[in-house]
Amino acid sequence: MNKFQHTKFKTVGAFLDYLPEKEREIAEALRNLITESLPECEEKLSYNVPFYYRNSRICYIWPASIPWGGVKSGVALGFCRGHLLSDEYRYLEKGKRKQIYTKTFHSVDEIEPEILKEYLYEANEIDGGGSSQP
Repeated sequence: MNKFQHTKFKTVGAFLDYLPEKEREIAEALRNLITESLPECEEKLSYNVPFYYRNSRICYIWPASIPWGGVKSGVALGFCRGHLLSDEYRYLEKGKRKQIYTKTFHSVDEIEPEILKEYLYEANEIDGGGSSQP
């Protein structure tokens, strides 16, 4: 552990158990959406949050309760190569970042599965995974 991380999770389950209820509900909904949309991806903890890989990092889930990630509130879904996504809906938050783009959710009701699936499929294609669309 470093000076920013005072907790070290051994499993994604332990990570989810650590979260306040509202963040856990959002994180679990995003996790289910990712694993259903990209079943070939591997889920691994990096920086103490779940990242989803195929050939490289595709996306991650970062709740505000994990303070060293800079998420002020809610739960961020980050796309590791967001700068390569078409973002035709102008849905993603770019901030001052050059590569990673995010979308932050403050309730499960804000999650738009059909839009997010399009972004997940495109991110998977960028990673070299081909189309995951059914």
